[in-house]
Amino acid sequence: MSRISDTRLRTRETASRLVAAGKRPHELTVDLIYAEIRQGSRTTINDELKQWKDEKTRSDALASQLPPVVADAMLGIWAVAVEHGEKVYDARVAELEQNTAQAESRAAEVVEALAATEETLRLREVELGALGEQIAALKQQLEGANARAEEARTRADALEAQRDAERELADTRLREQRTEHEKAIAALRVSLEARDATFQSELDKATQRMEGVQKHMMQQISEAREERRRADTLAASLQQRNETLLGELGAARVTQASQDEALRTAQRENEIFAREREALENKLVAVRNRSRAKLKRVAVSAPRGAR
Repeated sequence: MSRISDTRLRTRETASRLVAAGKRPHELTVDLIYAEIRQGSRTTINDELKQWKDEKTRSDALASQLPPVVADAMLGIWAVAVEHGEKVYDARVAELEQNTAQAESRAAEVVEALAATEETLRLREVELGALGEQIAALKQQLEGANARAEEARTRADALEAQRDAERELADTRLREQRTEHEKAIAALRVSLEARDATFQSELDKATQRMEGVQKHMMQQISEAREERRRADTLAASLQQRNETLLGELGAARVTQASQDEALRTAQRENEIFAREREALENKLVAVRNRSRAKLKRVAVSAPRGAR
């Protein structure tokens, strides 16, 4: 039996026992009943004691109006009815307590589920906060990467502009160098042609003057012509070297990294060209001097009639 129904039953039993012991119903109080049973709440005891007193008053009033035999029979029936009502009441209370326990169990499960849901939500909030921080960090990294990319693009544009300027300057220098080389070659060609023409003219004059001694001079003339062929060969070699130099200078435009080396190579070739041109001029002067010396020797050694 539950504690509530037990409290109510013991309240009724104690009240009936005290009345049987000589106490009057109106003398029964909550404190007196509580001192006897030592359980339950005073409110429950008060409600049950008041209900018991009302029932006792009605039964006493009914008993006073009926014959003793009828009154006793009715009291017996009343006692049976009260006992049956108490059993029904106790069963109903037990059922209600069971339903209450089940409801409390379901409520506890709901509370646990709610707590688990709240914990899950809290974890989700923590995860969302962490994801928000990660997103913010990634966004900051992205902004930094964009800034670095923009800076790199700016540097690349500046380097490209610098490269274009240096390439333009190198092209300008190459054009100037080529122009100078072409001028030098043209001047050398004109000088060679003029000197060759002079040499040929002097040679023709010498040939005309020395028709009488042609056989004697044939060997000297052959040597002079050999010197001339060597000079032509040297000029052709110089022309080929110059064309090779121009080709190397043109190839220097392909790669920026080799421009400086090409310029230095061109300068060395210019120096070689200058030295070779000077050597050629010296050879031509030497040939001319030898030719004149031979002509003088021939003129001196020739018979007077041949003069």
